[in-house]
Amino acid sequence: MTERKKPGVTFESWVDKQIRQAQDEGAFEGLEGAGKPIPLGDPRDELWWVRGYLKRENLPADALLPTALQLRKEIERLPSTLIGIRREDSARDVLDELNARIVDWIRFPTPPIVPLGPVDVDAWLEKWRTNRAEVDRLEREHRSQSVEPPAADSDTSRRSWWTRVRRTFTWRR
Repeated sequence: MTERKKPGVTFESWVDKQIRQAQDEGAFEGLEGAGKPIPLGDPRDELWWVRGYLKRENLPADALLPTALQLRKEIERLPSTLIGIRREDSARDVLDELNARIVDWIRFPTPPIVPLGPVDVDAWLEKWRTNRAEVDRLEREHRSQSVEPPAADSDTSRRSWWTRVRRTFTWRR
């Protein structure tokens, strides 16, 4: 409300008057959650509102950890993180970025103090190469088993390359 409280009027009665006017005008009608109970968590759980916030904002629980423990968990998850990366320079970038954050924490540590050091980029890249080669081999093997050879047409030699490609793939709109 833009109107100001008049001198001599108690603050409580002025606010009550504004609320009553807003109710009469229908300002509180159709609000989200109207008629529903206020969501309260388990009374024995002191952090019910934190869990609700994480769920509502779609945040991982790791977001609440101190920096050192977040970095430690990220180092533990490196194999699964790197296996999804297809190019070596991208894997190197991920490792270098992680090392930069580790070095920043080492320069200005915050509690809890956890033994933590930079990762060996070359050793991780060597593991990545062997794991990636195995994953690529398995993907090729799976592709070769699941793809059926195209039906042999007698006029294949006369068709343009685009017609052959277009028949091979099914385009979805």
